[in-house]
Amino acid sequence: MLSTRFAAARVGAVLTIGRLAAAADVTVRTVRHYHQVGLLPEPERDASGYRRYTAEAVVDLIRIRTLADAGVPLSRIDALLRAQPPEFAAAISDIDAELQRRIDRLAEYRDRIAQLTGGESLFLPAEVVAVLDRMRSLGVSEQRVRLERDAWILLRALDADALGQRVRAKNAELDDPDTARLYLAVDRSFDWSPHDPRLDPLIDDLDAWEIRHQRDAGRSTKLVASRIAESSPAWQRIVDTLTHRAEQRAARHDAESS
Repeated sequence: MLSTRFAAARVGAVLTIGRLAAAADVTVRTVRHYHQVGLLPEPERDASGYRRYTAEAVVDLIRIRTLADAGVPLSRIDALLRAQPPEFAAAISDIDAELQRRIDRLAEYRDRIAQLTGGESLFLPAEVVAVLDRMRSLGVSEQRVRLERDAWILLRALDADALGQRVRAKNAELDDPDTARLYLAVDRSFDWSPHDPRLDPLIDDLDAWEIRHQRDAGRSTKLVASRIAESSPAWQRIVDTLTHRAEQRAARHDAESS
């Protein structure tokens, strides 16, 4: 009998916001946030200036906290609290499906983040990454490989359809010992002055390679080459000189053909 009266007294008791929060195992800040978003009614202040909460507020707060902890958006909790059992079950099913979609998206993000350790593989297809790794194995500097990586990204954006053909051409070039030698020679010239006398024989060597291979780069490839050349004054002189010589040869050919 005594325990029954004690329980009744506790149910009928009024609580401060601190005791309300403790009873529902949340923070006072959380209670105030639920007031602000309209989930939990905020009682008027009593004569002493305090807001007093009833046992019903404790029950409501526990229900709100339970739904929020389960991942239910706050914007949907109010409707769920008032829903009939069939409506509640349907809404929970919808929320569960949305949570699963979020889980799937997060799993995809985790996979992509994991790929960051591979560097190039996040931005480029495997066959291009293989080309970059092959350049590393030949002794090309990491600085040049990074520039090549950015150039491949640019080429993919400008002309994705030509990527496969360019990969095959690049591998064919690296198969040629003479071409591999020139790659390494150009790589070493990165920090040279554009007036360094060592550039002249290198340019002649590269020009002879261009003639042998009858290179006719497309607009996208030329843009990529200019992007790489911008990083080094010596490389810029190489590209400018080779372009000028190619234009002179084309002009002579046109004059002879007319």
